[in-house]
Amino acid sequence: MQEISNVVRAVALPPGASIAPLYPGSHLADAYAVELPTAQARQMDMESLARVLLGSQPGWARKLMVVRDAIVARFGIRTARQMEARPGKRIGIFRIFAVSDDEIIVGEDDSHLDFRLSVLRNRDAGRHGSVTMSSVVHCHNRVGRAYILLIRPFHKLIVQRSLARAVKGGFA
Repeated sequence: MQEISNVVRAVALPPGASIAPLYPGSHLADAYAVELPTAQARQMDMESLARVLLGSQPGWARKLMVVRDAIVARFGIRTARQMEARPGKRIGIFRIFAVSDDEIIVGEDDSHLDFRLSVLRNRDAGRHGSVTMSSVVHCHNRVGRAYILLIRPFHKLIVQRSLARAVKGGFA
């Protein structure tokens, strides 16, 4: 497999993303991009594309989620199981907020923070287009700020590895 740094690149927060108005004042805001590996990935509907990306998490990330849930439940923060059981259209733990031809916004609002993730496709970049995952978090209190401080390094690795795994799998 190619080195992750050759496949996934940190990029500027895309000004064209629907979550761009949320960038100012955020406690976490980052963006990572990859080139789409196939013409088929370029034509996928955004919900399917997001399901591939968010479903490409490495096994260690799923294990970390179990540890996370055991800890956060003590602080009144929703566990993954509780988030998945919430009403509305979802991709895993994330609620779908909006879908267009080339972008999907998912996220969650909780007592400690609000999180949004944009998956934005650029059909004109690279051979088959590219996709940028942008995250924005606004914390509501000390619990949220402490939570972000703890998960920030893992968040970065999970996003990068998920993008790299999706590319390796051809977004299939």
